[in-house]
This record gives sequence, structure tokens and C-alpha cells, in this order.
Amino acid sequence: MLTRKQHELLCFIHDRLAETGVSPSFEEMKEALDLKSKSGVHRLISALEERGFIRRLPNRARALEVLRMPDKGGSNIVPLRVPAAAAANDVVELPLHGRIAAGTPIEALQGTESLAVPAALLGPGEHYALEVSGDSMVEEGILDGDFALIRKTDTARDGEIVVALVDNAEATLKTFRREGQMIRLDPANRNYDPQRYRPEQVVVQGRLSGLLRRY
Repeated sequence: MLTRKQHELLCFIHDRLAETGVSPSFEEMKEALDLKSKSGVHRLISALEERGFIRRLPNRARALEVLRMPDKGGSNIVPLRVPAAAAANDVVELPLHGRIAAGTPIEALQGTESLAVPAALLGPGEHYALEVSGDSMVEEGILDGDFALIRKTDTARDGEIVVALVDNAEATLKTFRREGQMIRLDPANRNYDPQRYRPEQVVVQGRLSGLLRRY
């Protein structure tokens, strides 16, 4: 039997995955459940994981998978119908567009290399890859040297991690938020400050859909 908050969080994660294919951020989960801190989200996720409702996907930023849902009465468990995963040798060659800053914006490079990515890591839509430079997104599990898998789009909702092109010259990987008449790009590292820009200074070039890490 789940607590009310556990059930609310499970449904929120399930609905967001069904809608976008990307897990909500901890900040989004905190706001959706009206919690005071992210530590409450961590406790709820750990409880759901221990009970076998969700699992964390390795080597992917903030990635969660819903394994099962309670029925409407809340007492029985209904297994989810999970689509067959792509074959292990099914890979997609994504264009690798250089390095993206997870710190101070750096020049947006347009490389000609490609990166072989397991198709199972990608959702629908057109994607490209960027190598992460910097440590300002470490609290979202995005580390220096990781490869960010980006779904092309020019729109974003508050709380989504995006590639933002600033002043048509520099690109950065940050959490997108609207703050009054400004756009705020938030790091996920307490050592870095948010960056604020006028809307005309910021162009969204994609949303984070996965992460690839080499060992």
C-alpha cells in the first residue's frame, strides 16, 4: 500500500514519461507535490524503488522507469505493458556537434563527427549529441565528459534541461525557467549562480533526452 504522496509522485512520473519520454526533474517533482525540499523527493523515490514500483536507469541523467502501477483502488498491482526494447546491436549514428558547457557558456561548435548510440536510449524525434564540458550540472547526474543526447526542439517548459544558445554565439546546458520578463538558466551545482537573459537573447536548440557515459 502506497502513501498518498508516494502514489502522487508515481502518477506524476508515469504521466510525464508517457507525455514526453523524459523523467521529470527533482525540482519539478518537488513543486508538483508541494514539498519543501528535494530531500523529500529523494525519500519518496527511494521508497518507490524499494517497493519495486520504479527503478533508476544507469548512465542516464535523472532517468526513472516505472515498472508497475497500483490499480484504482490502490491495493493491487497492475504490471505495465513495456514495449520491446531495441536489440542490443541496434545503434544509431548521431551527429556529434562538439562540446557543450555545463558551466559558463562556451562557443557552440558544429563538428562533423558522429557518435554511435544504442537506439534504446532514444525516444521519438530527431536527435544529436554533445560532449559535456564542466561540472555545473552534476546534481542532475551530468558529469564532465558525458555525452548529452539532445532531441531537437525550439520550445521548452519550465524545469526541462535544454541546450540554450545565448546571443547567437554561445551554448550551454542548463535547466530552463521563465522568471517574470526574463529567461533564467539554472545550474545543478550549488557553486554556480543562475544566469538571467532577456528572451531575445536565448534560443532553445533542444531538450535533454538521455546521457551516454564511457568508462
